[in-house]
Amino acid sequence: MAVLPTSVIGSIGGGHLEFDAIARARTLLAGAAVPTEPQRVALGPSLGQCCGGVVFLRYELLGPQDATGLAQRLQAPTSPVALFGGGHVGQAIARQLAHLPFTLHWIDSRDEIFPTDTPPNIRCEHSYPVQAAVADIAPGSAVLIMSFSHAEDLEILALCLRRAREQDDLPYIGLIGSKSKWATFRHRLEARGFAEEDFARVTSPIGVPGIAGKQPEVIAVAVAAQLLQRFGPA
Repeated sequence: MAVLPTSVIGSIGGGHLEFDAIARARTLLAGAAVPTEPQRVALGPSLGQCCGGVVFLRYELLGPQDATGLAQRLQAPTSPVALFGGGHVGQAIARQLAHLPFTLHWIDSRDEIFPTDTPPNIRCEHSYPVQAAVADIAPGSAVLIMSFSHAEDLEILALCLRRAREQDDLPYIGLIGSKSKWATFRHRLEARGFAEEDFARVTSPIGVPGIAGKQPEVIAVAVAAQLLQRFGPA
């Protein structure tokens, strides 16, 4: 978190802890001596909180020479996501992930499907055939498959499973759709030589259980929550 005389960039979690930390930082900006060691803070009654536990705050005074690298230092760690499909649900998921700790590689086979104002953590790619982009997915990516075509979905999934079998670097492969769609896909993939150990890598339907709405925004929230459960900050 960066504290300026009249504004704040970032957060250390909010609450009274952050309120006190901001006040302390501004005394340092005003000329008080900057502590050289991390400051121990108990999250108990003396702080007006009952969270329990202890945090350590380190204060560092920055000057104009530090401005260049400040944005990178304040950026939270992110996890890579590859999203195949720019339809209504894909658009809603992209909007959700834009504000969460993910970097999104967004892929579709159709021209002019992506919005023009995507934020910096979203990279759009037109790929035809769309499954060709599977080779370029960043290692460790969570993959979401929801193209406009079940035929495309099947080809994307087959290549993801083959890559996962060979490289074991796609920890989450999510396929949108019903249980009957997944059952049909399993049958077709079996004919291509895939087996139970491959199917165990697939999450279908996607999204946290118990959310029944089918509106794109509802699905997007359920999917984002599932990704946060798997790959979000500890």
